[in-house]
Amino acid sequence: MSFLSMITPLYKRRYPVRGALRRIVRALKIGRYEERLRIGAVPRPQYGFCLYSAAMLARRLGYQRISAIEFGVAGGRGLLALERHADEISRCLGVEIEIYGFDTGKGLPPPQDYRDMPYIWKQGFFQMNREELQSRLGRAKLIIGDVAATVPEFVERHKPPPIGTAMIDLDYYSATASALRIFEAADEYLLPRAYCYFDDVVAHDPLSAFNDFTGERLAIAKFNQRNTDRQLAVPYLSDFIDEWIQQIWVLHVFHHPRYADFVRDYEVTQLPLER
Repeated sequence: MSFLSMITPLYKRRYPVRGALRRIVRALKIGRYEERLRIGAVPRPQYGFCLYSAAMLARRLGYQRISAIEFGVAGGRGLLALERHADEISRCLGVEIEIYGFDTGKGLPPPQDYRDMPYIWKQGFFQMNREELQSRLGRAKLIIGDVAATVPEFVERHKPPPIGTAMIDLDYYSATASALRIFEAADEYLLPRAYCYFDDVVAHDPLSAFNDFTGERLAIAKFNQRNTDRQLAVPYLSDFIDEWIQQIWVLHVFHHPRYADFVRDYEVTQLPLER
């Protein structure tokens, strides 16, 4: 039995020791990547969860390469974390991962209307030092410009492997709605299910007052209204203690030719009657 297997029951209890255990395991990289990810002892565990889930699905379906996207790079810490996750996940699962980061490079543009929630977001927030970030990136490619312009040409210009995950942190309704157009690409550019993290769908600050009629939640709703063959849906996952699980959605591409392929790692054939 591994060290992490022994401490997991204690970790799941809501004791102050949980945070200390997480910090120790993360700092020392104790255990296998999958074990550290399971208890959140990795940088940005929500990124790791989405990327690992996508890579596992790809492996079960026989895909050798997938794409991961971050919308809203800002300073770049998330994109660098995504690269680190990709390195470990590729080693674990044998799936190659291409990473793309979309950003204006200049911070937030002017809000378009009330749906962009200008009472909490302002033009110029979250600017990027592009040269410094570029010097630190490994596999990730920056896509600089307004997503309304860069998303429509992305597939044709870059011919990416199937998109398996997207981290969406664009704050505005307008930008998020434009970014989600990427999920209207042809089936060959998508996994049948893609794992998504939305940064601004729940808030710890009551003044933010996130709701279903503005911001990222409205963009999700509009996407679902516009598309009948593909939907963003809450996965209803159990056995998670971290609050970010409320920010996970899964894109279901129902008419994808691989959507119905069996992907469980075991088959349930018959449950015998108990004696």
